[in-house]
Amino acid sequence: MPVTVLLVDDEPLVRAGLRAVLEAQGDIEVVGEAADGAAVIPLVRRLRPDVVAMDVRMPLMDGIEATRALLRTVDGPPKILVVTTFENDEYVYEALRAGADGFLLKRARPAEIVHAVRLVAEGESLLFPASVRRLAAEYGEAGGDRAARATLERARLTEREAEVLRLMTRGLSNAEIAGQLVVGTETVKSHVSAVLAKLGARDRVQAVITAYESGFVTPG
Repeated sequence: MPVTVLLVDDEPLVRAGLRAVLEAQGDIEVVGEAADGAAVIPLVRRLRPDVVAMDVRMPLMDGIEATRALLRTVDGPPKILVVTTFENDEYVYEALRAGADGFLLKRARPAEIVHAVRLVAEGESLLFPASVRRLAAEYGEAGGDRAARATLERARLTEREAEVLRLMTRGLSNAEIAGQLVVGTETVKSHVSAVLAKLGARDRVQAVITAYESGFVTPG
């Protein structure tokens, strides 16, 4: 089955460019388009895409609010890939905090766009971990977020779960973590699932942001 994608951007040329790049792949299908975040929820309910590639800045409802609304109101929501002009943008970090699964630069090469969609759809690795770390260093609380510290304390991660979380912040995939710890990938999947459940995190991005903002790891 192909990875299905909904494109959301107020610039028709951007949508056309993304569609051309993605539909050149045999395993990706663009199932719909929208010009604003306000149209996302009804389209997601009707089309059930695997991934929503969504501009972070739009005139009526931006990508941050659309992400929050989507995750709040839709059962089994799709993965959300924020599309942005600027990498080091507070809007991008707020979208990730709101629940987006990764971000993509509009100037990215076709191969990078395809890789981003596939990686986010798979959900087993962190997209652009160094960039997420830089965003956390600049816009996060860097260990000063009381809510993040409280979340981590309540989680009571085991020593192995804490080790897995540290490796997740480096962007390692399940297979790479398994190689580091000399265990099977199914064991790693179990540990990752436990970490996400204990932190109340939707995905790896949310867990990594909690790790940075609680001071569990240093983003700098």
